[in-house]
Amino acid sequence: MQDPRFYSLVLHRLPHVGAASFQRLIKHFGSPEAALSAPINRLQSLLDEESLSAVREFQSHADNSAVGQKALLDLEWLDLQPDVHLVSISDASYPELLSQIPKVPPLLFVRGDIHLLSLPQIAIVGSRNPSAGGGENAQRFAEFLAANGFVITSGLALGVDAAAHQGALAGGGKTIAVMGTGLDLIYPSRHRRLAQEIVETGGALVSELPLGSGSKAANFPQRNRIISGLSWGVLVVEAAVQSGSLITAQAALQQNREVFAIPGSIHNPLARGCHQLIRQGATLVETGQDIVDQLQGMLGYQLENLHKLKQKAAKKTELDEKSLDLLSPAEQQIIRAMGYDPVNIDDLVERTGIAVGSIAGQLIGLEIKGFVQQIGAGYQRV
Repeated sequence: MQDPRFYSLVLHRLPHVGAASFQRLIKHFGSPEAALSAPINRLQSLLDEESLSAVREFQSHADNSAVGQKALLDLEWLDLQPDVHLVSISDASYPELLSQIPKVPPLLFVRGDIHLLSLPQIAIVGSRNPSAGGGENAQRFAEFLAANGFVITSGLALGVDAAAHQGALAGGGKTIAVMGTGLDLIYPSRHRRLAQEIVETGGALVSELPLGSGSKAANFPQRNRIISGLSWGVLVVEAAVQSGSLITAQAALQQNREVFAIPGSIHNPLARGCHQLIRQGATLVETGQDIVDQLQGMLGYQLENLHKLKQKAAKKTELDEKSLDLLSPAEQQIIRAMGYDPVNIDDLVERTGIAVGSIAGQLIGLEIKGFVQQIGAGYQRV
């Protein structure tokens, strides 16, 4: 039986299938596997001819099709990377705030701590060629905000992005780098050491792009909506009027996030984007405390919610363990072997040593009893 991730990766690999069309297919058919096995005439209104051709080949040759081969290589790479996670929008670990934006990324490749994506974040963005003061402001604001409980999110680019990541690290905090390439490629290459340090200190690298995706200009505006979508607010440090940072700020406004801007000299062309944002209603900030004061209530509320969720999860785990006493020894063995992630029958056979026919029957019983549910080609504990 095929790994449930396989079908998501195949769908993700289809030509011209982005976030919106991926979600449209899931809405129509219910799952990636169902979409990929649908009759071609039902897909014609949803896909272009190049995508339809790839689906036809996949339906005829599956693993041996071009897109099937790519998905298998993706799985092979993922299995060799113990610190990398493939997070689907249907997973409990998918960040709730990001799930509320338009064009939700259906899949996230995450290297590092996936739980970090659900913690309170501030995005810091700005020029790739900031003034000396701009770079210093980015680092100091990031350091202060990280020390006050915020995860610092940025794009791993030169200039302000790098200064923000470095400031968070200097403040002993956590930082997330959202990439405009596949997770297996670091751009710019000079930031390989910074990317490594981010992960080694408990941070995360994130990409929605298929593995091997290079640094195309069109990728970065899409990347920017994720930077703002993960965050409660976006701080623009320095930006020209026509810049990617203002695209991020615009995405933040569309997502109902807070936008903060640092004013600068009227003679500094990199201050003009910030001044434009302030005229349009962004909050003028002079210190990191200005941001903390505005978001402190939200921070307290979020941390309280996280504490309650942890308590609830702990109680649920205790109840789950007690309720297992009602199951047969074989059923208990299967439940414990499943863990809490989707798993296919072949993996359960390997983990338990129980015959495949017996496991299939036990899973049906467990599903009827409400202990598991079928997810694509596998099963997951409820």
